Amino acid sequence: MRLSGENLSALEDINYKVDSGKFVCVIGPSGCGKSTLLKVLAGLQNPSAGRVLLDGEPLQKSDRNKAMVFQSASLLPWRTVLRNVTYGLEIQGFSVRDAEKIADGFIDLVGLSGFEKSYPRELSGGMQQRVNLARALVTNPKLLLMDEPFANLDPQLRNFMQAEVERIWEQTRQTTLFITHLIDEAIFLADEIVVLTARPGRIKKIVAVDLPRPRKVEIRKAPEFHALQDMLSELMDDEFQKTIYQQSQRKNQ
Repeated sequence: MRLSGENLSALEDINYKVDSGKFVCVIGPSGCGKSTLLKVLAGLQNPSAGRVLLDGEPLQKSDRNKAMVFQSASLLPWRTVLRNVTYGLEIQGFSVRDAEKIADGFIDLVGLSGFEKSYPRELSGGMQQRVNLARALVTNPKLLLMDEPFANLDPQLRNFMQAEVERIWEQTRQTTLFITHLIDEAIFLADEIVVLTARPGRIKKIVAVDLPRPRKVEIRKAPEFHALQDMLSELMDDEFQKTIYQQSQRKNQ
């Protein structure tokens, strides 16, 4: 798969299969095409070559079998928590009454019971992202795409949200592709980590994360966790150096 823009290839020769029910994290240096990859999978950007298949069928932009969680919650400010979560179901043709019945369970799943009538402006950043996640999960997509959803949160809250996503995934076993630039976040969440090279992004290595689930915060202290962290850091350092070199070359052109 090759994507071009301003005469630069963002991604090249990406060939990868996400197994059903797996949580996959994608990491790589800035500018390696992580977010571009997610946009292609979401149908928001067309590849100049290659194709994306979901259950063997070409993925369409309007495909209801996928859902995306962005960095920003992007909630509808005039809708309550409940009505934000029901939004996707209403688009699919559910009545408001039926949509609200389904949404209630997902609001409870993300730990926001009691806030159904609250508006986005009344919620913290972490709570808004929980609504965002519930809104994505409520449509029961075959593929959940997450683009650095905790990037705008402070470190403490980010760690809390990682634990929440782990807890929710344990209950739903939702097939998930999660973009992050944090190695520890990827290790904590993933069954498998895809490491991308510097631009154009290619798959440098696929790393299995065999840490036991469910994962608690304490697992970050485990020797196995630190061994993965060291190995991934070494892989990433090589690509960061290449990225810096590429940037210096462009400046000199």
